[in-house]
Formats: sequence, structure tokens, C-alpha cells
Amino acid sequence: METIVLTGKDLTISELVAVARENAKVEISAEAKERLVSARQLVFDLVDADYPIYGFNVGVGWNKDKKVFKEFFQKYNCNLIRSHCIGVPPYANEEETRAVMLARLNTMLTGCTGLSLEIPQMYADMLNAGIHPLIPERGSVGEGDIGLLSHIGLAIIGEGDVIYQGKKMPSAEAFEIADLKPVALGPKDGLAIVSSNALGAGQAAIALHELEEFLDIAEVIYAASLEGLEGNVSPLDDRNHALRRYKGQRAVAKRLRGLLEGSYLHDPNPERPLQDPLCYRDVPQLHGAVWEMLAYAKERLEIQLNTTDDNPCLLLEERHISPSANFDPINWVLAVEALSAGLSHISKASCLRMIKLGNPAFTRLSRFLSPADDVICFGTIQKTPVALDAEIRQLCTPCSMDCMPLAGDMEDISTNSPLVAQNLRKIIDNLRYIFAIELMHAAQAVDLRKTKKLGKGTKPLFAEVRKRVSFYETDRNITADIVTLRNMIADGSLRKIAAVEKA
Repeated sequence: METIVLTGKDLTISELVAVARENAKVEISAEAKERLVSARQLVFDLVDADYPIYGFNVGVGWNKDKKVFKEFFQKYNCNLIRSHCIGVPPYANEEETRAVMLARLNTMLTGCTGLSLEIPQMYADMLNAGIHPLIPERGSVGEGDIGLLSHIGLAIIGEGDVIYQGKKMPSAEAFEIADLKPVALGPKDGLAIVSSNALGAGQAAIALHELEEFLDIAEVIYAASLEGLEGNVSPLDDRNHALRRYKGQRAVAKRLRGLLEGSYLHDPNPERPLQDPLCYRDVPQLHGAVWEMLAYAKERLEIQLNTTDDNPCLLLEERHISPSANFDPINWVLAVEALSAGLSHISKASCLRMIKLGNPAFTRLSRFLSPADDVICFGTIQKTPVALDAEIRQLCTPCSMDCMPLAGDMEDISTNSPLVAQNLRKIIDNLRYIFAIELMHAAQAVDLRKTKKLGKGTKPLFAEVRKRVSFYETDRNITADIVTLRNMIADGSLRKIAAVEKA
């Protein structure tokens, strides 16, 4: 795998995922290093001129009225890191920790922090060595994840714990094994480490990538569900969608037509109802809207990953340092919240479809898709997706406005960005379970119909499902089947098998 060269300007979510998930190596560009050295020198020049700099020669937060003298710079910055370690478990997993570290590393390279070059270089070295600080997920109000990112700072000065080579150990021990040395913090380094929204942004970036993977397979499962229902393909007609002019909607319909190419659903059947329930008919509209919002959220988040969110903000060309509120991540937070609301609609539609699949009035098959009168089959399973859907509705409730004034009433606005990202992550996993259950229904219904004429995308999907989950012949532990299919959705195996090029 090629090394990803970081410039502070052009990191993509795909590249972030490659570093986080596939352990791609990173390298700081020569241009970025030069920018960091120049910015650092400017800060020293301003201090020598007795210019007050927040987090450098004066304190932070409510303590901004306290002066920090030169001889205490190192002690003050270490104390800033220690005192800001306030997060509580659970801890971010290693994949997300790598995403968080990379998100902060790349924004450091904008040259607006004034920190020493040794700090971002240590981030890069730790990523390349696979040394991952233990970062608590809770303890940030999302206006700079200071109480969580400080745990990275604690690790780089040799005082925190990390995961290295699959084991938890003190960072100093990991550094010794990896032939690295803890960093000695200089002026402003402490604030540069903690003052960022990198935790929320890193977790959101991973979630958006996982959502894109999920939506791909969700549409294949819907196509399979339509075959289970013996529904209508007419709502996929491009002439209808072209008139509406929503690009996402039209693209989803095109992909569904490709997935169902060759399906028996295209054969005339006078017994087939003229129109299906809206939970089947509206899928291009629902999924198309979510795809468009996903694209918007990715655009907003990639701006976050490639611009400064520092306060104060160093203006290198103007040789000035300015107070800033760029640590407010509301722009991408609102996009993620809107996306979460859209997923609630997708969740509800899936639940409604599987309820319909258990009803002979819609399928003209047996009740709950039972193969025999003495088999309960899916008579109870509806409760699980409905419960998960209810949880999704709670998780998608906007929380970015839930805040209290802090730091002597100075910090009276916040966004809860980590919570927004973590809620999205939970929503996606609930959806995996819900769509796994819909897929169980679809496969059972198609088997009961005994049709071999399946779609281009759905036929290989059904074949792979039946390798792992057999036809429901007699009553058995259904949880095991749900988990199996959920894992096949999560690991991408079903997505690869049923892949059809997106429009």
C-alpha cells in the first residue's frame, strides 16, 4: 500500500479510512514541515515582543487572565495536558483512534497552531508504528474535544496508556520497544494537542464510510425483498424519476433496475396487485435523499479534516495571531444529524416491509412465511426490528443544541459533536440487524415461491445467504441466524457478491 503524504489540505475520507482500517503509512510533506517551522518561529517572535498569546504565555479558558512565564512553559503545558484528561470510558477502538489521530495530525499541518514540529511528527510515528493511545469517548461537549484529545497528549509525553501489538501498556514502554522517545512539550504545544474537534470528526468519518458500505447492500436487500413480495418494478421506471430531477433518487432507481435485471418480476402476472405499499414503492425516494445528504455530510467533514479549528488562529502571512471560534463544528454536525434523521426513515420502511412479508394479504404465501402449519417460523421476530427501530428514533433526535454554559459562562455554546457521531455509529449497527432480518424474510419468501428466475444482483445474494443460513424448515434459534447475516452485512461480503455498479 502506498504511503499517504499529508499536506494539511487534501486528506479524503477514503484516505483516512485506509490509514485507520488498513494501517496505511503516513508521511508529512516537506511543504507542511516548512510551514510548521515558520509558524513556530512566528510564535516565538510574538512572545519576545510581549504579545499576549492564548494558551502560550497566558492561560486557557477562565484562566486566560493568568500569565505564563517563559521558565514555566514546559511545566505549564504538561500540567495543561494532565488536568484536561477528564474523559470516561468506553474507549475508542483502535480503528477509530487512528482516525482521530490522523484527523488532528492533518489539521496541525495547516500551520495555524504554532506548535513544535516534533508533535505532529510523533503523531505520524505512532500511527506508522501502530501505537494507539487509550482515548475515552465521553467527556466532550463538542466545542473542541479538549478533555478527550488530552489523552493522546498524555501518551506522547510518556505518561498515558496505549494499545501496542495487541496489548495495553504504558506509552513509555511501547516507545522503548518501538525505538521512539516521549516528546518534551514546549510553549503552546499543550493547547495545540487538545484544542480540536478531531475525536468527533474522526469517528464521524469512519461512520460515514461505513454508512456508504451499508447503503450499497441495503439496496440489494430491498431488491431481494421486492422479489419476496412479488412486487412491482414499475415504480423504478426512469421516466418517472427523470421528471422529479432528484439525482440521488434517479441513481437509486437505476441501480435497482440493474439488480433486478432478469427477475421474474418483469413477467406479467394478472394476480399481482397494481400498486405495492409505500414502504416498497418509495425506496428510490428514501434512499436517494439519504445518498444526497451523505454526499453533503462527506463534503462538510472533509473541510473539517483539511482546515484549522484552532483558537487562537495563527495567520502566518500576516504575522498575526487572532482569536477564533473555528472550533465550532456546527456545519458538519448539522449534516450528520440530518443524515441520522434520514436513516430513521430507511429503518422504518424496512420494518414495514418485513411486516408485510409476514402477511398473506400482501404475499399470497403462508402466514409468517411458515413452511408448515406446525412451524411458528417468523411469528415473533417482528418485535426485534421494531425495538431496534424505536432505538434509532431516539438516537436520531438532534442533540447539538443540548448544552450548558461552562468556563465561567464564557463557553455558553456547544454541539456535542462526539455524541452526534457516536449516535450515527449506533444507528448504522442497528440498521445492519434490521436489514439482516429483512433479508431472512426475503430469502424465505423467495424459497417458498420456488422461482429460479431471480435478478442479476439478487441471485448471487440469495445463494450466499443459503450457504450460511438454511431455509427455515423447523423452529430453531433465530438469534444465531440474525447475527450471522448481520456480520455478513458488516464485513462487506454480501456487498461484494451482489455488487452492481452505481449510477
